[in-house]
Amino acid sequence: MYQIIDGKKIASEIKREIASEVLKLRKSGKKIPHLAAILVGNNGSSETYVANKVKDCEEVGFRSTLIRFPEETSEKILLAKIDEFNTDADIDGFIVQLPLPDHISENKVIEAINPAKDADGFHPANLGKMMIGLPCYLPATPFGIVELIKRYRIQTSGKYCVVIGRSNIVGRPVSILLSQKGLDATVCVVHSRTKDVQNIIRQADIIIAAIGSPSFVRADMVKEGAVVIDVGTTRIASPGTKSGWRLTGDVDFENVAPKCSYITPVPGGVGPMTRVSLLRNTMMAAEGKK
Repeated sequence: MYQIIDGKKIASEIKREIASEVLKLRKSGKKIPHLAAILVGNNGSSETYVANKVKDCEEVGFRSTLIRFPEETSEKILLAKIDEFNTDADIDGFIVQLPLPDHISENKVIEAINPAKDADGFHPANLGKMMIGLPCYLPATPFGIVELIKRYRIQTSGKYCVVIGRSNIVGRPVSILLSQKGLDATVCVVHSRTKDVQNIIRQADIIIAAIGSPSFVRADMVKEGAVVIDVGTTRIASPGTKSGWRLTGDVDFENVAPKCSYITPVPGGVGPMTRVSLLRNTMMAAEGKK
């Protein structure tokens, strides 16, 4: 029988830990951590994510700021706001919610963020430090995945891990973290140009699916007893729901789960951990730990 990796439960545990730290800061008269976000346009998924981030801040006692810009906002105006946040001593960490409108360069925006306030952990300076094992702010989703693995005491040392997807936000960084000393997994990254991808996935002890392709991972691609972590969150039409849509992952959960030892659901798996990782990075920034 498989065990659900409950991201909501673990995220709640971590939020309680952070809230306790914030309470100590408040009692000693020290600065309360402040997490800010910039949202450009009205992407539905981004709106939901940012609204949850604000709620998370309230739960742990952080200060929170949300700046909204319309879709047509120029890159110049956005970069000016980032510069303002970079120099605002009251803001400890901030994110610019992705994706951005097509006329704005995501790379230029990410590089404009002060690495010391990079709550998302996307800046090249933080990614470079992560690569060689130096203290840094880790990318939020990979950070969350690793924390789930650790808290569920899932064995990684010497295990064969296949990461599906090579994005700079999830696939590449999580492959690096899993191969580092302490986790010691043997990692393979597969992508759209990989040959015989199904057979490679079939050999994995641990599968991390992060490509945004609904139900890509089928039961015939998963060996008995594998650990499956589903990062995908795609909105698909669902006339029977109030919203008219539902979230689905990269894994065919219903058919894959019976073959697994551990598996994350969508929603309620990796998603809550991504958000709580922003809180942890901001807490580190506020305490000068980096």
